[in-house]
Amino acid sequence: MRTVLELPAHYDFAGTLAPLCLGRADPAARLSHTELWWAVRTPDGPATLHLRRNGDTAEATGYGAGAGWVIEAADAIAGLHDDVRGFATLADRHPVVRRAWHDRPGLRMTRTGRLFTHLLPTVLAQKVSGKEAFRSYAKIVRHFGEPAPGPLDGLLLPPDPARIAASPYWVFHPLGVEQKRADTLRRVAAVADRLEAAPDPATATARLTCLPGVGDWTAAEAVRPAYGDPDAVTVGDYNIPHHVGYALTGAARAGSRESAPGRISEADARMLELLEPFAGQRARVVQLLMAATPAPPRFGPRMPLRSFARF
Repeated sequence: MRTVLELPAHYDFAGTLAPLCLGRADPAARLSHTELWWAVRTPDGPATLHLRRNGDTAEATGYGAGAGWVIEAADAIAGLHDDVRGFATLADRHPVVRRAWHDRPGLRMTRTGRLFTHLLPTVLAQKVSGKEAFRSYAKIVRHFGEPAPGPLDGLLLPPDPARIAASPYWVFHPLGVEQKRADTLRRVAAVADRLEAAPDPATATARLTCLPGVGDWTAAEAVRPAYGDPDAVTVGDYNIPHHVGYALTGAARAGSRESAPGRISEADARMLELLEPFAGQRARVVQLLMAATPAPPRFGPRMPLRSFARF
């Protein structure tokens, strides 16, 4: 099944679709500046969406039982339902944001409609480095996954939530996931159908944050690409508050990262204060700043890579 999508002026193909692919070695996705392969479990069954850019259009091809679903959703997945009218006026409230929008006007926000797809890597990224999280994610997809529909060799479907929910903790231990994250992942997978049925980002966030082990950080990171929510700003991230603060004020650090139950960190509070003029579009501003402005200087070593999978 195929359709052709009309792309807006200056459309940023790779930048917009980056949330669908966790790097070059993602077993369930492939992304370049002109092409996306994305394996997904849809309400109609397994599917692969292939997007190929050709100038100001993109050809969308669907494979598998869910081909019709991904073709119908292709424009939303590609961020073409993202409404940026009026954002240029809002961006004028700060010269750095105005410049970032001028430099990257083609960035859009995806709306995949598949919440568990984003919850899987997000839960695995809780309290560990990005490399550790990706390593566990890739192992889980290879362990639970199966060949994705379509002609691309090596592409795998993400795990069926039912299989994740039914697996005991010891299955995840050799994959590099300790019991706390494994239990959270199994808990989320057990109610995946109810979570996927949430009609809007606010409802999805409320349902998620009622689950033990799921806080504001996890909810925002999953809800934003699933629903295309331009205001789902991430609180509790290790790097984002410092990046936002550095971009908007020049300060190398936004403040202390120490937090407590019911109290956000000083760095997060400062980030939210700086983003307040952009209420309703705060996540879009963060997306722009992360894409178009330099990262703050580093003052210490990177987090060490750890693994207890063999113990």
